[in-house]
Amino acid sequence: METKIYETATIDEAAELLRTGQLIAFPTETVYGLGAIASNDEAVKNVYKVKGRPSDNPLIVHVADREIAQYVAFVPPQAEALMEAFWPGPLTLIFPMKEGVFAPTVTAGHKTVALRMPAQEQTLELIKKTGFPLVGPSANTSGKPSPTTAQHVMHDLSGKIAGILDGGETQIGLESTVLDLTNATGPVILRPGAITEVQLEPIIGKLAGSAQSTNEADAPKAPGMKYQHYAPAQPVILIDGTPADWVAIIEAYRGEGKRIGILASEEQLDIHKDAAVAIYSLGLKNDVAAASQRLYAGLRYLDEQPVDVILAEAYDLAGLGKAFMNRLEKAASSKYPKKNAE
Repeated sequence: METKIYETATIDEAAELLRTGQLIAFPTETVYGLGAIASNDEAVKNVYKVKGRPSDNPLIVHVADREIAQYVAFVPPQAEALMEAFWPGPLTLIFPMKEGVFAPTVTAGHKTVALRMPAQEQTLELIKKTGFPLVGPSANTSGKPSPTTAQHVMHDLSGKIAGILDGGETQIGLESTVLDLTNATGPVILRPGAITEVQLEPIIGKLAGSAQSTNEADAPKAPGMKYQHYAPAQPVILIDGTPADWVAIIEAYRGEGKRIGILASEEQLDIHKDAAVAIYSLGLKNDVAAASQRLYAGLRYLDEQPVDVILAEAYDLAGLGKAFMNRLEKAASSKYPKKNAE
């Protein structure tokens, strides 16, 4: 199969392929999604197959507008307020599922469905011209860093999907916040993203908490809760320590003859770049938005370099830093220095 690049002028052709059950990757403001029409179970099953995605990991459905009553059992008042405030945008909402609307495979056995309206004009047009919402998990091999450019998608899925709608580089670079509106005790964040607790609570009041992981035996209610994600082939060591800790681990790996890659802020790279075979800048240390936008591209870049280990810099957990660290911790094989609780 030849994987074709589509642009705004050829969206009609991409939409026709989606209607016939083909897979088309599409851009969003977060990451690129692997699109299939959400009413076609064979097409949705093919999304899981192409990605190598575990079958109990549900998919997010992407819609073209806020008129979602036809897709869910009911729309709570909280959802109306959230959609008004944050749609289109990087917020996924989990609703009670309406039976018989979406292909069974979409929800992975749950009685809930996750919906999002992306802030990307080409993709909104693609959904409208397809005539039905699209599933859209990250358009990559499952477990690997998510794609933030059409070239990343082509690297992973060339020859496996019909096409890619090229929207350039994504703006945010991390997957959407997932908020569960079906939890009995109140709304719960299942995956952190660019829409933070501080932004949500003025709209709907105090959240009931967060549940960003699940037990091995349980089926996850949202993507990103159970399985290792975002990881390159080489081990990623998360460095959350002092300047002396950086020196110690670099000296240890160099002593073992290991080739080092570093994913870090400009400030950290200025100190340690000469010790590395390859480096990738996350921007200035105080700019977590830039770090988030560059994270997956950096992991992918270093994955292609002749390195044995990737040292990655930890960021503060405030604001968007919580989502950034959630993804980096899932990519990392270990942390340094080890904490007593570990």
